[in-house]
Amino acid sequence: MELEVGGLAAYAATGNKPIDPDKETVVFIHGVGQDHTIWVLPTRYFARHDRNVLALDLPGHGRSAVPPLETVEAMADWVVAVMDAAGVERAAVVGHSLGSLVALDLASRHPQRARAVAFVGVSVPIAVSEPLMSSAEAGSHDAIEMLTYWGHSKTGQIGGNATPGMWMVGGSMRLWEEAEPEAIHADLKACDGYVTGLERAAEIICPVLLLLGELDVMTPVKVARALRDVISQEDTVVFKGAGHALLSERPDPVLDELIRIV
Repeated sequence: MELEVGGLAAYAATGNKPIDPDKETVVFIHGVGQDHTIWVLPTRYFARHDRNVLALDLPGHGRSAVPPLETVEAMADWVVAVMDAAGVERAAVVGHSLGSLVALDLASRHPQRARAVAFVGVSVPIAVSEPLMSSAEAGSHDAIEMLTYWGHSKTGQIGGNATPGMWMVGGSMRLWEEAEPEAIHADLKACDGYVTGLERAAEIICPVLLLLGELDVMTPVKVARALRDVISQEDTVVFKGAGHALLSERPDPVLDELIRIV
């Protein structure tokens, strides 16, 4: 679906279904340097099971116009504007990594727009190392290699894709290689700069689902526990042996959990 926000193009995949005002809606928000394609499995499922779907390309990503946004708050406001443009009043909001921070901020500052939220691979803060940040700022391929290496568990790095013939690490790297370098840097800057996350999380009033990877080194479970301590209505699932790339390492189990809340 091609939309317009602030005079610029905004893209949302809908599972090839029109938005039906009588149906509940699910909004999906991708992570650093990615786009709506990471949500193919849940997009297809919910579009075919009586839900509207908006799997977004954040500004500067995929089919949405540049420039990329540089703060989580600006991204959250942009998502709300996309919902307005699509005629969606309330939605379940699902985010991965950076997208989970955007979903968190949206649910906190726009509580009337979120009926539930799910955070896939989340911690607050999501700290970014200096080598990764400086490599991304320079547009170096080293940033993509670091994101790929740290984003997968050891099993994910050597194979183990649930879809025969698909290379998990190669697919992730190729998606980042297609991204604009400035978008990757802007996304990492937004993650690192979101220092009010725990305060925002404490204000969320809708149900919250946390989906975490046991071996995630980018958003470690031990750091994510701080979220559990401040959110009043939360349910947490930890996937054993999984890393940060839960949508590729554990696609079916993640979908099974999302079905419960959205």
